[in-house]
Amino acid sequence: MRRKLVIFVADSLDNAHKFQQVLAHLDVEVAAGSSAHLERLLVQHPSYDLIVYEARGDAFSNMGRVEAAIAGEGGGAALLAIVERSRLDEFRLPVRVRSDFVVHGASAEECAARIRQLLWSGDEGGSRDVLCVENMVVNLATYQVTVGGEPLDLTYLEYALLSFLVTHPGRTYSRDALLRQVWGFDYYGGSRTVDVHVRRVRAKLGPELAQHLETVRGVGYLWSA
Repeated sequence: MRRKLVIFVADSLDNAHKFQQVLAHLDVEVAAGSSAHLERLLVQHPSYDLIVYEARGDAFSNMGRVEAAIAGEGGGAALLAIVERSRLDEFRLPVRVRSDFVVHGASAEECAARIRQLLWSGDEGGSRDVLCVENMVVNLATYQVTVGGEPLDLTYLEYALLSFLVTHPGRTYSRDALLRQVWGFDYYGGSRTVDVHVRRVRAKLGPELAQHLETVRGVGYLWSA
């Protein structure tokens, strides 16, 4: 059986060193280069199974090009993006290819686990990973949401907020609690950012589904089943 082939693309030495060690402990072949070498790597290694792509700096804006390249091959390859925590609010997981992400600075163990899941996935489509509300489907395994079969264009934090509330229906969470659960303890912004993200999520869900995301005056928000 052919060994899996991973194309690793990064411009920083810290990720290059870390993923060199991570990939060395997996049964894979590796082709590596900087973001400037992406097209050449794709041409030289057309039978790749996974692209690990460091989406930092100028390379962040090229995520769509990477997704298009993988989708255009039609071979079922996957994408693992390395994203800076400060840009999670802008980040969107690709919807046309199997994908996942790690935050820059994630442990080698987490990076290896994400790669294994993408290369040798088990039954990630199990029913416990898929939640359905009316015509909305939330796939907790792939971080994707569809409404009426069409993917929603959610940022990571919009997805994280929606999925957290959907998986905890009927319970009201204060803004501070949502900041802790979704944004993390290291977030130092104001709690009003929750209101902004709730408005964005409601707008993207549409009027019927948005009714499930209720405001509890003086307290916070809840998802009504």
